Amino acid sequence: MANTIVGLDLGTTKIACVIAEVDRDELRIVGVGTCPSNEGLRRGVVVNLEKTARAIDKAVSEAELMAGVKIDAVYAGIAGDHIRSINSRGVIAVSRGGNEISQADVDRVIDAARAVAIPMDREILHVIPQGFIVDDQEGIRDPIGMSGVRLEAEVHIVTGAVNSAENIYKSIKRAGLKVHDLVLQPLASSYAVLTPDEKAIGVALLDIGGGTTDIALFYDGSIRHTAVIGLGGYNLTNDIAIGLHTPTEVAEEIKKKFGSAALSQVREDEVIAVSGVGGRGEREVSRQVLAQIIEPRMEEILGLALREIKRTDEAEMLGAGVVLTGGAAKMPGVTALAEQVFNHPVRVGEPKGFGGVTDMVRDPMYATAVGLVMYGYESRFRKPEGAIDESHLFDSILAKMKGWFGEIFGG
Repeated sequence: MANTIVGLDLGTTKIACVIAEVDRDELRIVGVGTCPSNEGLRRGVVVNLEKTARAIDKAVSEAELMAGVKIDAVYAGIAGDHIRSINSRGVIAVSRGGNEISQADVDRVIDAARAVAIPMDREILHVIPQGFIVDDQEGIRDPIGMSGVRLEAEVHIVTGAVNSAENIYKSIKRAGLKVHDLVLQPLASSYAVLTPDEKAIGVALLDIGGGTTDIALFYDGSIRHTAVIGLGGYNLTNDIAIGLHTPTEVAEEIKKKFGSAALSQVREDEVIAVSGVGGRGEREVSRQVLAQIIEPRMEEILGLALREIKRTDEAEMLGAGVVLTGGAAKMPGVTALAEQVFNHPVRVGEPKGFGGVTDMVRDPMYATAVGLVMYGYESRFRKPEGAIDESHLFDSILAKMKGWFGEIFGG
C-alpha cells in the first residue's frame, strides 16, 4: 500500500516489525510483530541466512495479521561493530550565473565531501549534511537561493562492511520482501526518542541492544558522531548464566524480572528462585548477588561508551545529557548508574510522535523499529528542501556486490 511504511529491526535477540499507516499527515502504528533471532544474528550481524529469514517472516506475518495488510518492502536497520563513521568537508565554486546557489550546487558539494578513500570491502551507508558554509559564513542549514561564490559542506559519513549489508539484504529477500533503504540503527532510534531541543543543545544517545550498544552524538541539530560497542544485554544474560549456574534461557528471564544495575537499590532480604543446569533442582539466591553480577558489566558498557564519547569534539557539548534506549535501558538502576558514570542528567527514551496502538510500542526495545518507520515517513513525505536523497546509496551497495562476485566467480 502506498501509504504504508514498515520498519524492520534486525536485533541480536529479537527481530521486530512495525507497520504504520499515514493518516492525514499523521503516523498511526497498526501492526507489531516480534520473533527471537538469537540463532540467526550475532552482535548485529547475520550468521545464519535461513534462520534469520524465518524469523523475519514470522515477525512480519504477526504484524501483518494485526494490521490486516500485506506488505512487500521495508526500511531495515543495520548495526554491528563493523560500522565506522567520519566527518568530512567538501568545497566547490558556485557555478550558476549571478552566483545564486542551486540544488545542483548542493548536490555537487555533497559529492565532493563524500569523496573520501575507503577500503574496497566497505561501502557508504549514509552521507548526512551537518551544515553549509557560504563565503565563510557558517551555520547555514539550507543554502539554496543564497548568493555566494564559494560553497562548503560539512557531512557525517557512515560506512559498513559490504558483506554485512549484503547478508541483511539476502535475508530479507528470502523472506519475500524488498528493501527501501538500509538505515543505521542509532540514527533510526534518534527519530523516535530524541527531541529537537536535545539535538540542538547536545545529547548522547545510547541504544543498548542485545549484542551491541550503539552511540550517536548530536549537537546544533545535526548528528556529529556514531559508533558501535560490541557489548550489550546478551553479555549481562551470559554473566548471569555463568554466575548463577543456570541455563541461558532462565538467566534471560531472571534478568528481565529481577535484574538491577544498582546494588544499593536492592534490599538484603530479597531472594529469587534459580533453576539449576542439567536437571538440578531450584535453589534460592539473594537478589543482591544478581545485582553484583549485573552492575559491573553494565558499568563496563557505560564506561566504554563514555570513553568513545570523550574521543570526540562534542564531549563537552552535551547540554541535554544522555538518553538511554534499547531493551536493557528498562532495567531498574540503569539510569542512576549512568548518571554516576557520565556525570550528566540521564533519561530513558521511549518512542513517541505517533498514534494507533501506542501502548504496544511505547517501550525502549521498540525504539529502532519505530524510528525506522519515522525515518521512512520523513524520507517519503516530508523531506525538507535541500535535503540529500540517500535512496541511491543502497543501490550502490548492491552494484558493488555484483561487481565483486562477478570478479570472484568469473560471472
